Amino acid sequence: MKQLAIKAENISKQYRLGEVGTGTLTHDLNRFWSKVRGKEDPYLKIGEANDRSSKGDSDYVWSLRDINFEIEQGDAVGIIGRNGAGKSTLLKLLSKVTKPTTGNFKVNGRIASLLEVGTGFNPEMTGRENIYLNGAILGMRRAEITKKFDEIVAFSGVERYIDTPVKRYSSGMYVRLAFAVAAHLESEILIVDEVLAVGDAEFQKKCLGKMGDVSKGEGRTVLFVSHNLGSVKTLCNNGILLNSGKQVFSGDIDSTINFYNNTFVPGSSYEAKNSELINYICKIDILNTDGNIKNSFEVGEVINFSLELFISNLEKNLRLNFSICDVYGNVIMLKSFYESLKKGKNLISVIFDNKVLIPNTYYLSISIDVANEKLYEYLSQIINFEIIENKDLYNRYKDKSQGIIIPTFKLLNHD
Repeated sequence: MKQLAIKAENISKQYRLGEVGTGTLTHDLNRFWSKVRGKEDPYLKIGEANDRSSKGDSDYVWSLRDINFEIEQGDAVGIIGRNGAGKSTLLKLLSKVTKPTTGNFKVNGRIASLLEVGTGFNPEMTGRENIYLNGAILGMRRAEITKKFDEIVAFSGVERYIDTPVKRYSSGMYVRLAFAVAAHLESEILIVDEVLAVGDAEFQKKCLGKMGDVSKGEGRTVLFVSHNLGSVKTLCNNGILLNSGKQVFSGDIDSTINFYNNTFVPGSSYEAKNSELINYICKIDILNTDGNIKNSFEVGEVINFSLELFISNLEKNLRLNFSICDVYGNVIMLKSFYESLKKGKNLISVIFDNKVLIPNTYYLSISIDVANEKLYEYLSQIINFEIIENKDLYNRYKDKSQGIIIPTFKLLNHD
């Protein structure tokens, strides 16, 4: 029977809004007086959910509220949710960067964390010195760290700079060394936040492979936060879904991702609220050939993505980027438009004659930018649509395991 690696009991974290120090003396005195009288902290009774999109009335927000879960040793757990859900806060509490307001963790083993670029590094010290520093923090002897040293440096790919102060490292070099240290030193639990997004594609793939080895091969416990659901699905066997600081689902990773997609996916239309951006996307609708809003299309059916944009600053090389993603956030196709934009209001139709996407759910991401210079707006997976089977022509492609697009290969036998 597996042993528990982590048990979270009634974990909550409350933050006070506004400038640090404003009015806190009065609040501290109130807390102290309540404690003297043996009463509950009065400020735990107030506070609102951490919803960034709406203005609240309270000076306190609950970043996390009543979180309970158990993680067994050797499990790889993906923590998913939208921005502001409380994912990073949960990992910071587990890593003892900050304390929970209520509740406690029971942890069996040492924790190595990679929460932000260069977490735990002293910028004035060299890469070599920081490796030994991190190992010492984990309670390892110098001989143990030396045994792993060459492997850490080889994995990080920063051997040439290992005796250079890390304050001179690029963000990518920082992440490479920080991940190599966290993954190779002897900890029973590895915690990794979205920080891997800083590295290049090759290094991200390398890190995911290492985390898979750590979990499946070495039997260590991994907690992984990422918005890339494809990576989460590949690496993790279980998942925890957070929304506005609350735990709304936990289970095997497929069920967790499916619950997330079925509960929090966007609709087939989008309309911006009062935007103050210079160039921005006002409205998006998905239409059929009759001009009606629609969410479901057969394979081979024409799809009209109707866009309303406002361009107040028409710069050279300003472009509209249009991408279709799968349910895991992987970009299947990307198209950029330059010539179609004009100053002021733009009504644009992007016509997609779909003969390639197999039956599944897909998402649309749109951005306005000047290539390699400036990003004005980026709406990630802002609306969704579904491709369903066309029984007359495409019945043989109903098996989604065959891929994500319908192939157009031909076999020629020259004998």
